[in-house]
Amino acid sequence: MSEMFTQLGSVAAGIMFLWAMFQQYFPYQLRPHIQKYSQKLVSFVYPYIQITVQEYSADPWRRSEAYVAIEDYLSSNSSSRAKRLKADIIKDSQSVALSMDDHEEVTDEFQGVKLWWASSKSSPKTQSFSFYPASDEKRYYCLTFHKRYRDLIVGTYLNHVIKEGKVIAIRKRQRKLYTNNTSQNSYGYKRSMWSHVPFEHPATFETLAMKSKKKEEIVTDLTTFRTRKYYYSKIGKAWKRGYLLHGPPGIGKSSMIAAIANLLNYDIYDVELTSVKDNTELRKLLIETTSKSIIVIEDIDCSLNLTGQRKKEEEEKEESKDHPLLIKGKENESEESFHHQSCGKLDPALIRRGRMDKHIELSYCCFEAFKVLAKNYLDINSHNFLPSIERLLGETNMTPADVVENLMPKSITDDPETACLEDLIQAIKTAKEDTRVKAEKEAKGKEEEEERLKKEKEAKEKEEAAGEVKEKKREWSSAGSERKWSGLLKN
Repeated sequence: MSEMFTQLGSVAAGIMFLWAMFQQYFPYQLRPHIQKYSQKLVSFVYPYIQITVQEYSADPWRRSEAYVAIEDYLSSNSSSRAKRLKADIIKDSQSVALSMDDHEEVTDEFQGVKLWWASSKSSPKTQSFSFYPASDEKRYYCLTFHKRYRDLIVGTYLNHVIKEGKVIAIRKRQRKLYTNNTSQNSYGYKRSMWSHVPFEHPATFETLAMKSKKKEEIVTDLTTFRTRKYYYSKIGKAWKRGYLLHGPPGIGKSSMIAAIANLLNYDIYDVELTSVKDNTELRKLLIETTSKSIIVIEDIDCSLNLTGQRKKEEEEKEESKDHPLLIKGKENESEESFHHQSCGKLDPALIRRGRMDKHIELSYCCFEAFKVLAKNYLDINSHNFLPSIERLLGETNMTPADVVENLMPKSITDDPETACLEDLIQAIKTAKEDTRVKAEKEAKGKEEEEERLKKEKEAKEKEEAAGEVKEKKREWSSAGSERKWSGLLKN
């Protein structure tokens, strides 16, 4: 036995010596050929095939979708089979997701075929200084299976893994609210033009303060859009839909967007146009958005000078120095929402059908909308003050934001519902009085303006009449002089 170990040690030492000599003295030009033929030689005696999926492939700044899907798929298996795991917090920060650690291997089985998945990481062979050392590490998954099952694995199993991984990702993912970075701030080895925070807005269509008929119309439209991917593909149209939300401030446009995101389970990309320097940067922003997302441009009438008045070519060139933008939606599965206050201020080309498929005007708080808010904030369906509030809301324009401000208890009392409703009634009366005073001032100002214009008109008419009189006097005096000269010539 000792002689056998001695021989094995000698053989190992000899192999190590030969490998060192090969690495140091063998010409680099011939090494690829040696590796090529050595792999062919090994394939005759090694019956297994390996498929490698890199974390970063074509785009060095964006993770491979296949790698992410495989990572999610293996996370459901690795927790029970792998010995070394990585933990991360996922959806709502209330649960922990486990995944394979580096250099760990797990087995999987598909239609009776056994496979092996290995998580690996390669480091650079040469040491170099880098501000982003993690960028030098390359992670990848390696799938190993017997060559007799090549058709089954390549044709069916891999598609199954990708599909299941995407389903798991949707189930566990935390939806995000993205905002675009400025050009100066998008840097780093994994730089992105977007930064994000978890999206946790609780708004739903059940809690929105608007008429139930309009809510049902919007929900039906969204549900129909979500289920008609094949139809859009059939008619040759991009699977996207544009919504134009308009109305005064505090009317609930942002809450509407949050409710849409919660209904569809989509991420939100909030585009800040004032930080976009040119059209190229805007296109890059839209390209980096993902599917199942809502692209929002808030207060577009205030962000840019996109009015309905077409300017001359010279003025357009001058204007393009500041904001040469083309507003265009993402050509895949996405919602596009423009959010602004006045529909008449925008260029018709921007809000035409095809760009903005549905125009939604959000109005002031009506009594039906108020009942939703009263249920949400005070948990009441009936009260003695409700008839008075219904009458006052029918006479006064008040935004849901102003109503909500008065429905939130500001102190601890025995009857917070009555106190809040009393505050609301007083606020509506105050708003009604302010509206009356404002209307009187506007009427008075209008009368004064009309009186001023009338006086200016009369003064202008008098001036024109005086000018006509002077002109006639000049004509008469000129005619008298001619008659005198005529008489002298006859004499």
